[in-house]
Amino acid sequence: MEKKELLVLQDVQKGYSNLPVLKGINLSFKEGEFISIVGKSGCGKSTLLRMLAGLESVSGGNILMNGKKLESLNTNARIMFQDGRLLPWKNIIQNIGLGLTGDWKDRAMEALRSVGLEDRASNFPSSLSGGQKQRIALGRALVHEPQLLLLDEPLGALDALTRMEMQKLIESIWANKHFTTVLVTHDVEEAVMLSDRVIVLRDGKVSMNQTVNLPRPRQRSNPAFNSYVEEILDQIMSEEKSLKKVAYKVV
Repeated sequence: MEKKELLVLQDVQKGYSNLPVLKGINLSFKEGEFISIVGKSGCGKSTLLRMLAGLESVSGGNILMNGKKLESLNTNARIMFQDGRLLPWKNIIQNIGLGLTGDWKDRAMEALRSVGLEDRASNFPSSLSGGQKQRIALGRALVHEPQLLLLDEPLGALDALTRMEMQKLIESIWANKHFTTVLVTHDVEEAVMLSDRVIVLRDGKVSMNQTVNLPRPRQRSNPAFNSYVEEILDQIMSEEKSLKKVAYKVV
């Protein structure tokens, strides 16, 4: 059965004063899809993610969520940042349950269990490692059962082994829960490892929208995996290569 579109971006533009950041983005994201957005710093990746969350307004065009124009906070989405943003004066279960009302502790414990830290419920954030803090931040997003999970470089500050463990955790939860996920990352290997599609932003526009046709779980040693990584990296770096060629000709 064809999955329906959850998010549609129609000629989306964003600028600050006289500085254009996004210059007419046309994309659609289907229910249950995992999409990564990559590109050089300053290309508009995080700006786009914040707009999908409703944290920033568009300067032009439309964002449709479930067929309706997004004009305020996206209540069907949750966002996770590179910094876990845990409240140090609240224990772990209280951090997980932020924003919940009524009898919320069972829901919070289930979310904590899903990230493998149910035994730390009464601890405080200061007792956790960086990877554990990001697990708590992930659990805090999941407890709301979002249709759309937005990940803004959530693993960027972690060491390599912890990052790989978190990649596997995110993928397993996504496969189980079937929510749409949009990941912003500088790590092209991470994007290919996790995503159904990888979108390259360059100069405020979509320069590549690459489907990743690889079976899961994926292996970095697979030649096809590395072919995708090289193709996407070439697209990201192509502008710089062109400028070097022009400079060489001038000289």
